[in-house]
Amino acid sequence: MGLLSTLKSLFICHLIISYVFLVSGILINLLQVCTLPVWLVSKQLARRINIRLGYCIASQVVAVLEWWSGTECTLYTDPKSYPLYGKENAIVLLNHNFEIDFLCGWTFCERFGVLGSSKVLAKQELAYVPVIGWMWYFLEIVFCKRKWEEDRRLVAQSLQNLRDYPENYWFLLFCEGTRFTPEKHRASMQVAESKGLPKLKYHLLPRTKGFWMTVQNLRGTVSAVYDSTLNFRDNETPTMLGVLNGKKYHADLYVRRIPLELIPEEEKECAAWLHKLYQEKDELQGAYEKTGLFPGPKTSPPRQLRTLMNWLFWSCVVLYPLGLMLTHVISSGSALTIIAAVVVSSAADLPSSL
Repeated sequence: MGLLSTLKSLFICHLIISYVFLVSGILINLLQVCTLPVWLVSKQLARRINIRLGYCIASQVVAVLEWWSGTECTLYTDPKSYPLYGKENAIVLLNHNFEIDFLCGWTFCERFGVLGSSKVLAKQELAYVPVIGWMWYFLEIVFCKRKWEEDRRLVAQSLQNLRDYPENYWFLLFCEGTRFTPEKHRASMQVAESKGLPKLKYHLLPRTKGFWMTVQNLRGTVSAVYDSTLNFRDNETPTMLGVLNGKKYHADLYVRRIPLELIPEEEKECAAWLHKLYQEKDELQGAYEKTGLFPGPKTSPPRQLRTLMNWLFWSCVVLYPLGLMLTHVISSGSALTIIAAVVVSSAADLPSSL
């Protein structure tokens, strides 16, 4: 293990990364609160400001994946569709098999310039979580309670609010609703059998109501659905801890652009269309399991320096006052204070040596 790899695995480094993210996130949340009066004057201006403030938070996580971990992403897609990415509103359908698949979705958004404006369908409880949840609130993320009768009105209204959004956005949607596990898969396939639906090997049954509602409310605003399938080479199972430890992964992402007008408007027909799409995704996943490749041309969109610069900027903003405070404590403190600081530092590094 090299010196840099050893450094990245130290718990104190993970603590610093987390500290920078949390403290800078709270500061940015406070700046977002300050945009509330701007909404009264210009809603679109307030939205544009919040897009950039939201980017300051989300891109820190992307920077950890791209620059700290060094994870690479290869994109398989139609060359005719590639120029449209980032230039139109789209619904992005992602499989939900990995701990960091949301992070790879954000990386996909970042490389095409829509990270700050990206949207998701999230649980209502997340709106109360500092940093990410509060950021999402100001970015007009669509929250749901997972109770259809209540969500029907709430989600529809939130989606309608996006029809006049001032910048291009991608709406990231995990139609399976939860991450794939063997237990959930068995339960899901029992439901498929009871409903007479074809069984899937690598996916859970998609939840059709949320997809149909999203498509219907964003028709005329969104141009296409991006059918996306994510995998990692060499059968790796990436984790956030692995990313924090600086472990490099290689992601393969297959994206197929489907014009929105090809998706049926009627709910039952739309549900059947989505089930058929997931059967195709399952076959695609099966082929990848055998060959380690997706079909079609591939490219590697370059990581952007702006994520690193944003991360370094907020690190300086947050860590400089902390450094001054620690220097003052150590230089003016008693021997007991210095010993206590050494003990705390040693304790912070202890988990990495276990």
